[in-house]
Amino acid sequence: MANPPQEACGVVGVYTPGEEAARTAFFGLFSLQHRGQESAGIAASDGRTISCRREMGLVSQAFHEFDLDRLPGDMAVGHTRYSTTGSSTRDNAQPLEVTGANGRLALGHNGNVINALSLRTELEDSWGLRFTTATDSEVIAQLLVNAPGADWGERVGYMMRRLQGAYSVAALTPREIIAFRDPLGVHPLCVGMFRGGWVVASESCALDHIGATLLRELDPGEAVVIDSDGLRSVHAGNEGAHALCSFEYIYFSRPDSIVDGRLVHAARREMGRQLAIEHPVDADMVMGIPDSAIAAGTGFAEESGLPYQEGLVKNRYVGRTFIQPDQRLRDLGVRLKFNPLPEVLTGKRVVVVDDSIVRGTTTPHVVNLLRSAGAKEVHLRVCAPPIISPCHFGVDMATKAELVAAQKSVPEICKFIGADSLGYLSVDGLFKAIGRPRKHSCAACFTGEYPVEVQLEMDKLALERP
Repeated sequence: MANPPQEACGVVGVYTPGEEAARTAFFGLFSLQHRGQESAGIAASDGRTISCRREMGLVSQAFHEFDLDRLPGDMAVGHTRYSTTGSSTRDNAQPLEVTGANGRLALGHNGNVINALSLRTELEDSWGLRFTTATDSEVIAQLLVNAPGADWGERVGYMMRRLQGAYSVAALTPREIIAFRDPLGVHPLCVGMFRGGWVVASESCALDHIGATLLRELDPGEAVVIDSDGLRSVHAGNEGAHALCSFEYIYFSRPDSIVDGRLVHAARREMGRQLAIEHPVDADMVMGIPDSAIAAGTGFAEESGLPYQEGLVKNRYVGRTFIQPDQRLRDLGVRLKFNPLPEVLTGKRVVVVDDSIVRGTTTPHVVNLLRSAGAKEVHLRVCAPPIISPCHFGVDMATKAELVAAQKSVPEICKFIGADSLGYLSVDGLFKAIGRPRKHSCAACFTGEYPVEVQLEMDKLALERP
């Protein structure tokens, strides 16, 4: 993908009666690493106290055996972060720990609260609360831990009436796990059964990795509590408008996850098929940009009757280190991430399937890389519509001024990236492929029509203090 948008985070909550939960939470987070690589954290409860560890880096860098030994208890929540509100620092890593009128809790959040700044100001000025981070997640945590209500269902209901935006959350108190999803259901959150206990996670692939059985996805607006009495829904879901993020199917979710009852791999394959119907091309072979566009590439090849071949090999560890390349290596640009296969590409008219184009600054380098490896023609096909508007619901995409499709027409983009032809999947084609009603999905980045009113531009660092 060229300049891929970044997902906010991955969350997991585990209740394993009679067993240490932190280790299971670790492996759940490990399978959600694709959703964020900036920091990772786990909080665990032994029924009396909450222990927590947060660290910068990947899950495997943040935790060792002795770290897990210091997180006792049969309940745990975990979080892996990509920052969309607040800078990437250890102070902003999650789960966040807060104490208030309703006790103590640790909370992990995936999404973005668009009225966080005004809420934080109110909580500081009118409620007398103090904040220690620059994240919208702390606004959620403080609001929940101080919300009025006789039980967690009432408190979550109060909180949801105050929050605007996207939030899939797993929170831990000394005695229970509370999981909830915003009324629009922008990002996924599922629940499964596990060894006499329960697990909640951003994606079903996390359940698969630890051997849990997927039960269902939480409804938009639903909240559940997990404790020694089992799992129970404490706040009903929203029966009104929903707005599941379309990019969960296009890029964010792992292909082996099930989102809204649909296997993501199957949806991506169908996107490629629909793309071939809308934008056929006379060519010799089809290839997908690894890894996120491979399924769409195979679908395009099947529909068009062209052979599918691998033309690029991806270095999957680029971007997963804190060591920066020197200027000589930086000048190599995209070669640090991809290496072409000249034996496959030489003399060929190549259809290149990508999942999206955001800023468009990397795509010309990919096209040039393929040409330098011998490709005779390069025809780019994108299995998402043109991105013309920024996301305000937990995806660190770009500002409107940085979005190439907001500034240029399709022919102009084609010329800019140096391709022989360029075709985008239509909005209608996208929803036909994923098999989901457009009215229950968020496609604001393609249409500019947001499910709720938003500010024109919001600063990622708006909650930072001098």
